[in-house]
Amino acid sequence: MPPAVSAEEIRDANTRYHDAAAHHYDSKWGIDFGEVGQEQVRTKLQKALGGRRARFGDSLEIGAGTGYFTLNLLLGGVIENATCSDISPGMLQTLSANAVRLGLEVDTAPADAERLPFADESFDLVFGHAVLHHIPDLPRAFAEFMRVLRPGGTLLFAGEPSLYGDRLAGVPKAFGRTLAPLWRRALRAGPAAAPPPASSEESLEPVVDVHAFSPGELTRLTRDAGFERTRVSGEELIANWFGWVNRTLEHSADPEEVPWAWRQYAYHGYLILQQLDRRLLESLLPASAFYNLMLSARKPRR
Repeated sequence: MPPAVSAEEIRDANTRYHDAAAHHYDSKWGIDFGEVGQEQVRTKLQKALGGRRARFGDSLEIGAGTGYFTLNLLLGGVIENATCSDISPGMLQTLSANAVRLGLEVDTAPADAERLPFADESFDLVFGHAVLHHIPDLPRAFAEFMRVLRPGGTLLFAGEPSLYGDRLAGVPKAFGRTLAPLWRRALRAGPAAAPPPASSEESLEPVVDVHAFSPGELTRLTRDAGFERTRVSGEELIANWFGWVNRTLEHSADPEEVPWAWRQYAYHGYLILQQLDRRLLESLLPASAFYNLMLSARKPRR
């Protein structure tokens, strides 16, 4: 993050970045609302909770994006009543369209995580996916999470970049950039059109990605806010290396000229390696070794 950028500028950049990304976000990240997506989300939730299965009544998702987590949890019967917040109105518009298409009811609210427009003790679950690293004032946000949770309620976040994993991600990205011209030639795909520099998502990435975490930092944030039973775990290592190489290659090409067979290979290859990470590496390596960190905690009962 550039040192001269203020918290307000970070919030503004997050709004513009995610508004610009909303219309193609699901295709870019392979968001699925079928059996695969539901299984992925259920598995992440269960892993973050230490293997425990759970169901929740009223849920609030922070930085809900286009609905990957909330809509899949609704479809799977894990949550009953869903509220989705995001700093980006564009993301919430896409989420609402996804919900209508899937026949689901969801309340949405444009909101900054540091100033949530909800009454005290309104939710049984406050959660998010790949959102904490965008928030400038995390202690203030965690105080808000505590405020809106009911006593005994669950806090859960997944998909947060680890310090070690964030540094390692530069290796597959650099490899993908080096390989890209040969890859495009082999697939007979033309280069991607250059986006306008002033409005491109890439120009905002150094501003919107504010944090990468150690397990200790996430633990301190929850404990300082008053949470108990904090648990931090890691997921995905090999799958992320594979995914970053492929995303870098695809981003270099005209999307209309990337063959369907390649997209299927990249998607299913990622799922296979995700299983390898889950069944072998996640039980052997410390949380800090992985690209993604998951956090769960509980608000004390009265």
